Amino acid sequence: MDTKIILLALGVFLFTACGAKKPIFDETKFGTTEIDVTYCTTKEIPQKMDVYYPSSSGPWPVLVYIHGGSWYQGDKSDGLGWGETAKRGILVVSVNYRLGDYQTKFPAMIEDVKCALRYLRAHTSEYNIDPDRIGVVGASSGGHLAALLGTTDESAGWDVGEYTDQSSRVQAVIVMSGISDFTKDIPDGLNGSIYYAFNFLANSNTPENVAVSPITYVTADDPPFLIIHGDKDGVVPLAQAETLHKTLTDAGVSSTLVIIQGGDHSLKTLNGQPTVPTQEEYSKMISDFLEANLLKK
Repeated sequence: MDTKIILLALGVFLFTACGAKKPIFDETKFGTTEIDVTYCTTKEIPQKMDVYYPSSSGPWPVLVYIHGGSWYQGDKSDGLGWGETAKRGILVVSVNYRLGDYQTKFPAMIEDVKCALRYLRAHTSEYNIDPDRIGVVGASSGGHLAALLGTTDESAGWDVGEYTDQSSRVQAVIVMSGISDFTKDIPDGLNGSIYYAFNFLANSNTPENVAVSPITYVTADDPPFLIIHGDKDGVVPLAQAETLHKTLTDAGVSSTLVIIQGGDHSLKTLNGQPTVPTQEEYSKMISDFLEANLLKK
């Protein structure tokens, strides 16, 4: 073989090998927080996330926080408290996503949070994470999106945009005060928010309401769920949590339902008295759930 051809082939090999080298985690990030990291860009609008790093070791499991706000308000800064979870050796990511307005409607929200998960899996070395141990937690409308992440795969049609070679599936789900079935039991106040963000009303058995309900997609291979809901929730009825729990367990999925006695939509009592279980007690349940489903390999 001609010497020039051999040298050219060797050069191509070395260039390809160098180009394929994965980025190494920057250890100066141990114990720090990164704010406003762009994870995906949709319609030329960058979507941002905050990243809370553990202080050592890795590769870490990941907990993705999805804020609430009726699908049209709220911010990733609401996840600041969950950043403390990083001290337990879990990388915590709090994401923003497109919010509903007169032009932006669902499924923009679920498309964005799915893109965030795919982004993380596409950058496992950069973030020092284990792509097989990713959990998600959300409250209120964020709980609805978290439940959809736990029950849907690419067949739902919401894995669009960047990093579509990666999976958006998760391995653990925490739903707090979330809605699971749009076909029934929707109070007027919540229904108004749904109309603004989805462009249709809930509380009827229409194809649109079926398509956005997490219970529609439940299958036996779904990840474990921890569902927390107050029995005095005046925004999202307790029946929504009970329906999700029953649908999951009927399918053979591990699901734990924690009913907060006296808890409203924020899981607090209206009179300021402690709930049953108390915040400390159900926080321990959350820690145990994360320990069992994310921290243990």
